This record gives sequence, C-alpha cells and structure tokens, in this order.
Amino acid sequence: MATFAEALAAEESPLVAYGARIAGDKARTRIVIDFDRKPDFQVRYIAKPDRIVIDLPATVFGFPATDLVARGLFEDIRYGAIDASSARIVLTTAKPARLVLSDIQPDEGGKGFRLVLDAEMATEAVFAELVKGQVWEQAGPASVTRGERVAVPENTRSGDFVVAIDAGHGGIDAGATGAASKTAEKDITLAFAKILAERLNKEPGIKAFLTRDKDDFLSLSERVTMARQGGANLLVSLHADTLRQANIRGATVYTISDTASDHMAAALAERENLSDEVGGVARTAEPAEVTDILIDLTRRETQAFSIAMAKSVVSSFDGQVGLINNPHRYAGFQVLQAHDVPSVLLELGFLSNKDDEKLLLDEAWRVKVADLLAQAVRRYRAPVVANGG
Repeated sequence: MATFAEALAAEESPLVAYGARIAGDKARTRIVIDFDRKPDFQVRYIAKPDRIVIDLPATVFGFPATDLVARGLFEDIRYGAIDASSARIVLTTAKPARLVLSDIQPDEGGKGFRLVLDAEMATEAVFAELVKGQVWEQAGPASVTRGERVAVPENTRSGDFVVAIDAGHGGIDAGATGAASKTAEKDITLAFAKILAERLNKEPGIKAFLTRDKDDFLSLSERVTMARQGGANLLVSLHADTLRQANIRGATVYTISDTASDHMAAALAERENLSDEVGGVARTAEPAEVTDILIDLTRRETQAFSIAMAKSVVSSFDGQVGLINNPHRYAGFQVLQAHDVPSVLLELGFLSNKDDEKLLLDEAWRVKVADLLAQAVRRYRAPVVANGG
C-alpha cells in the first residue's frame, strides 16, 4: 500500500500518456489514449478552423507520434504542454464533428486508465451551437507572467533602434501546415526569425530580439507586452498562413485597422486572433484606451509609422521577392494592437502554395529575404531617428 508521501508525490507529478491509437472513417472516428493515472479533462470546441480541444493536467506524452496520426474525421492532431500545470490535445476536423462519447475507463490489465473519445460527423449548425453554448474558462494564467523571458540584446545603448521580432505561433499552437512537407508554420517562423535577428544585429545602431527563441506558446497579449518591455521601436510579426485557393502566393505586409482592407485580410486576422484559444487563453474585450485623447493621438501617430514601415518592406521586396496583389493590406490583428509601438505583420508566403512552400523551407531564400528586410528597417529607421523618434 502506498504511503501518504508516495500518494502526494504521484498527485504532484505529471500524468504520463504512454499509449495512443486512432481508428475510423470520415463518419465516425475513435481515439484512445492510455494514462498511468486517472486524468481529469475538459472538452472545448473552437471554430475557424473547426477544432475539438481536450484540456488536461500536466501531462508527459510518451507515445510515438506515429501512434496518433490524423485520419478519419481529423485532418490534424497536436498535443503538448500549455504551462507547468496543464496540457492540451487539439483535434482539427476535416469537416464539422462532435464528440458523442468522452469517457475515462479503467485499463483491464490494471495499468492505469484510458481516455476514450468517439467523434461523429455533424452539421455546421450543430457545431456552431457547441461553440456558442460552452462556457470558456481560462485554462492557464490570466495575466502576463513571462515578460522576464524577453531576451533584450546585450550592449544595447540608449540611442539604439530596437526591433522586436515575433515568430508567429508556437507550442501547442502550431499554426498552418505545409501542403506537401507538412511542416508546421511555427517552425518556419522561428527559423526565419533567428536569421532575421542575426542579420539585423549586424546593422550599426540596430538591435533585435526575439519574443520567443524556442517552441513556446505565447499569447497575443504577451507578445505585445514583451515588445514594450524590451523597449522596441518596431515590432515585426512573422507568419506563413494557408488559403483555400492554392494558386495564391507571395508575401503580404499587414498593418492594423478597425476595418479590413478586404475579405481575405479580415479572414486571416480572424484566424490569427484565435491563436489564444488554441493555447487556452480566454478572449476578452480590449480596454477602451481610445477614450484617452493622448493615447488616441499616440495611436494615430503609431499607425502612420506602421504604414511607413509596410511601404518600406514592399519597396525592398519589389522585383526581388514575390508579392501578392496589393501587398500592403490591413485588418484588426491583435498582435499589432500596441498603441505606442509601430507594428507590422509579415506573411512571408502561403504554405498552401507548393512554390511558396519550397521557398519558405529554402535556407538561401530565407537569408535573401532577411537581407531585404534589414534594408527596409534601415530605410524606415533613418527619418525616424532624424526626427528624434
């Protein structure tokens, strides 16, 4: 019989998911995951894209990735830690689906418990009701607690122009997936962010730092706060999304606006703003800072600087890197919301396009684009510094 100390240690240690299996078709699919102990869990539904989310306590996923490869109703399956006390499984559905069974059952061999998830196809209306009817509670810490992770460059002088480079997505939030290579967007953005930071740090008077330097989840609010805490004069957020139209390709630069420039920009912003929900962060209404006239004036000035940076990027890319039609667009991206830090979101290309995907994975292309971005930052910085900004 276990002692009290042994029982307490078991409660504090992470769960171990030591086995998994999936079977089924596009009508019904079953997932079974084996745990060493009985897990508490919650089920959530997220739209655009449609996902079923399983929240767990801290869990070590010890089974081979090949044991839980997406099939049947699911086109993508991700799992991992959110923070020290929680983990998450994200099931992206190929079409609307719902769980008709989510149950914990004891293992017949006495090895622990298994989580059984039975999904079946559903109508869009049914899925919409599931999303609408649930109570969303914060799965992780509500406040920004990771500002100390900002790797502000050493030897930064007061006159340096500081650039925060934000690699989109990370951790449980993998972002888009390459159509051919199946490479996750989070890996592409981080690899490019590191190259860009290294390149910018070679520029006299410019210092760059990363909001994340490894495969971590960061909320959108954390990214903005970390840019501020790092003293950034500019935030560049990097992405490589997918579109339903596989023929569309090329880079796009976005700045923030309450009104989107077009339908594609609006849809993209809506998807990117849902990143927090994948990572367990509840969406809340932003404070009405605009009621403060001084903040409103700062916001207007910042938006003008952001537009200037976007134009500088387009100018550098023109004739050197493929650009989408109307390459400067705008929408309500939350990661661009800092009223006092000029910010742009750069879609390097689209993982849904096979030609863009090849370039995004090409080291030489990444270096070339980083050089062009450094030129854009240098050209943008010159008048800002001259005017004392």
